[in-house]
Amino acid sequence: MVEQQNKGIGKQALQLVLASSDELEELKSDMEQLTYQYCLGKTGSMDLQKVVSAIETAAKRNHIIKEKLYREMHALYHAILEAVQGVTRGQVQLGDVMRTVGLRFAVVRGKPYANEDEGEWVAVALYGTIGAPIRGLEHETAGLGINHI
Repeated sequence: MVEQQNKGIGKQALQLVLASSDELEELKSDMEQLTYQYCLGKTGSMDLQKVVSAIETAAKRNHIIKEKLYREMHALYHAILEAVQGVTRGQVQLGDVMRTVGLRFAVVRGKPYANEDEGEWVAVALYGTIGAPIRGLEHETAGLGINHI
């Protein structure tokens, strides 16, 4: 069983996005014990809207977020933007400043607090590369966003 102090929803999202394929199997078991819902994916673009859209689409298709509930979409959107700020070092721009990203993402939803009245939260973790749109000139980057639903 996963210990209470390790229930951090952001920590789980980061571990998922950073995991190798071997490590991922163990993490999936942990996620089931925590009753967290999650999805994983990849996105890459010079267009920030495409990055946001890819994450939102994955979360909807995997039933992490109900698209007809505004509060859920709103929480996801803000978690994505917070994660993107980490990736872009606070300047939420890509193509306009000649940058492109190649990212893995994890979206995690659950109740990370012992007191269930604290409700559900959503975390978005991003890991990959950012740089000039020339292969080989990019560097690693990461971001994490967490919001309550």
